[in-house]
This record gives sequence, C-alpha cells and structure tokens, in this order.
Amino acid sequence: MGKGGRAAVNRDQKNLPKYTWDEIKKHHTPQDAWITHSNKVYDVSDWYEHPGGAVIFTHAGDDMTDIFAAFHAKGSMKAMKPFLIGDLVQDPVAGKTKKQIEFEKGYRALRVQLIKLGFFESSKLFYVYKCTFNLTMWATAVAMVMKSDSVAMHLASSLLMGLFWQQCGWLAHDFLHHQVFEDRRVGDAIGLFWGNLMQGFSVAWWKNKHNGHHAVTNLHSTSPESQDGDPDIDTMPLLAWSLKQAQSLRSLNADGKDSAFVRTAIKFQAFTYFPILLLARISWLRESFKMAMGIGAASDNAKKELERKGLDYPILEPFLLICFHAWNIALSCKFGQWGVFYSMAYYFIAACSSGLFLALVFGLGHNGMATYNAEDRPDFWKLQVTTTRNIIGGHGIPQAFVDWFCGGLQYQVDHHLFPTMPRHHLPKAHLLIDSFCREWNVSYHEADLINGNIEVIQHLQQVSDDFIVDMIQDFPAM
Repeated sequence: MGKGGRAAVNRDQKNLPKYTWDEIKKHHTPQDAWITHSNKVYDVSDWYEHPGGAVIFTHAGDDMTDIFAAFHAKGSMKAMKPFLIGDLVQDPVAGKTKKQIEFEKGYRALRVQLIKLGFFESSKLFYVYKCTFNLTMWATAVAMVMKSDSVAMHLASSLLMGLFWQQCGWLAHDFLHHQVFEDRRVGDAIGLFWGNLMQGFSVAWWKNKHNGHHAVTNLHSTSPESQDGDPDIDTMPLLAWSLKQAQSLRSLNADGKDSAFVRTAIKFQAFTYFPILLLARISWLRESFKMAMGIGAASDNAKKELERKGLDYPILEPFLLICFHAWNIALSCKFGQWGVFYSMAYYFIAACSSGLFLALVFGLGHNGMATYNAEDRPDFWKLQVTTTRNIIGGHGIPQAFVDWFCGGLQYQVDHHLFPTMPRHHLPKAHLLIDSFCREWNVSYHEADLINGNIEVIQHLQQVSDDFIVDMIQDFPAM
C-alpha cells in the first residue's frame, strides 16, 4: 500500500494539508508518486498492488481525473480513500484557464450523456456472432490443412490463421477492456480464452502494456525513473518517432554519441518499418511467454509489477499458453506429417502475416501522430485526439471491409476517449464526439489505409532526416 494509505487512514479528512501543482509535480516516480483527482491529492507511492497494476504510476505528478473515469467502474473511487493526503490549491496562474475548465466540464458532460444513451451497454448477441465467426475462421484454417495436400491450400490456410489471430486480438481487446460484461472476472475469463489459448498472448503482458499505452498515449517519459512514457512507442533502437527519441540512447555511451547500429537503424527506418512489423507477433509471443512463466518481462515497469503483484491467474495463464503452443505446433507440422522446412514455412507465414495485419491497424492508430514529453502533456481529451488517427474507407477499399478488418479500432480516437464503450456503439458515438470537437474547435485526424501508411512512412523519413542533420551539426567531424 502507498505511503498515503499508511499515513492517512485515521487522519481528519476535513482538515487536510493543501498542496500546489509545483509540489505535486515533484512526486513523479513509482517510489514517490502523488496524483490528483477532482482537486484531491493522493499518495500512491510504491502501490504495485493496485488492482490495475503499475499503470497507476503513469499519472504520478499529474491529474488522473479523466483517465480514471475512462477505465474504472462506478464506485471505484472508494478504494482511493486510504491514499488521500490533501487538497489541491486552486492557483489561477499555475492552474487552468477559465476556458480550459469549461472545456473539461464539457467533455465530462458528454460522457454522462453517452452513459444515459446506453452507449456503454453491450449487445451480447453481437459478441456471440463475433466469437462464432472467429471460431469458424479457425476451424476452416484447420480443415484446410487436415483435408488437403495442396500447397496453395496450405498457404491460404496459413494466411487465414494469421487473420484469425488478428481478429482474436480485437476480441480479447474488447473483453479485457470490460466492454462486454460488468463482472470483470467474466471479461478476464473470455479474454484468457481468446488471448492466451487461441492467440498465444498473455493477458498480464497485454494489460500492463496496453493500459499504460492508453493512459499516456505517445508520451516520452519525464525521466528514466518515471513510468509516464507510452510503451507502444518505446521502439528504440529500431524505430524513432521523434528527434528526441532518436537521440535518447546517446547518454548511455561513454562518448555521448550514437552507436553505429542506431545511426544505421534510424537512417533507414522508413524502409525497415514494414519488415519489422512482420516480426512483431514473434516478439510479442516471446514476451508473453516470459511474463506468464515468470522468467522475465519486457520492461522495468512490467518486471516490478510481476515481482510485487504477480499474475492475477498464476495457473491458468501459463497452462493456456502451453496449450496454445501445443496446438499451433501440431497444426504447423500436420501432426508430424510434414517435413521441418514445410512446417516452418506454414508457422512463420501465419505468424508474420498476423503481425502485419495487427500492426497495420494499431500502427495507423498512433504512428506518425503528435508525440509529447510527459511533463508537457495536454489535457486528457486533447492528448487522445491529437495522438490518434481514425481509419476510413478509400482508394477502393470499402468502409465495410475497414470496419471488419479493424475490429472497432477504425474509431481509434473515439475508443481512446471512451475505452470501455463496446465497439458496436462507436459509429453513433462518433457523431456526438465529432460535434463536440467542432463546437470547441478541436481537430482530429482520419485517413484511409493507403494514405495513413504513407503518412507513417513520411513521418519516419522526416525523423530520419532531422536526426542526420542534427548528428552532422553536433559531430561535424564524423
């Protein structure tokens, strides 16, 4: 439990100390973490036992009012009472303008309106259909292997399996965001089926990574000790999404310069982007297996959470992952009937195509959009809107295909604003969100699958060009 929990349980909460923003911003690491909610100050230092894990530290030294509302069920604030240590001083100079306060009231009122309209209530029939469709895809891919000796049929099966895993990702995403069931244990159980058993991704690994991404979308960490950076853009030394990120490894070298590998990787990142996406799923499988088996973690944040909190499902997680790899390997070799090279070809075509199908969607969602330093982040609404891209039909690709292929994440802006809203309500919610943005002169971006990828490549190339120019200016003798 955080220091606030130990210190404030018996404190008179009517006469609490008052703290300024300058004081709160000093406490921005997991070991020393203060957060605010509705002008109240909470000390959650070292609280890795938080039900959601280490994501609590993404807003250390900052306000969590809106991200808390986005992720938590009604009544969840009761759990924060033991951590209350004071009130926030309303300083008009260091604080918010009147217009900003009215803007925040506006989007909080919109959330209430969407709740009243029933947009957070799921259609169970819709999800029965989606689950049935996914299982049909899997059964078809299996049948194409077992009932045919055709190379073309096996190739088609491996690509269909890759597409099946992509669609599993969207289903697990919905259930683990608790869009479908109010009882989070039910959502977790179905998430374990679609995530661990059918797709090979650990629920614990996904929650740690994805919840952090939602909380601090496209942010660069305040410091190496802070946990307020987006893990989804932590792609160095392979890819850099800003000049600051491209230069971020210099401090690790004795000469203060970039390594030859970094210089080469960033220089050619516009060309290596898609090949890297092909290998993404293999990397995620590896990290999922490590975390579920307790033999490692992809980040210091995940490692600490695993050590302190452990897995929510310590038996089911590793067991279901082992089952996934068992059926996947058995299918990939047709239960021992295929040779090694043929089996490896099936396995890697399925895995690599799935990585590409997945990354095409969430890569378009945020890659090439605005990035911020965590200490300079805008308010919740503007952060989500300016760092996110919606996907529309175009270039001959019909909107109906985009809607199916992207699994609800074609409305990435809307999903990031209201992550617990079931995907089948997003089209109608989008109309109200668009109207609100127009009313407050807040722009959001959308592009089709072709133009969106062109934007991502152009952005990577621009970062490369800036990196090379800066490197030459800093080290002209190179």
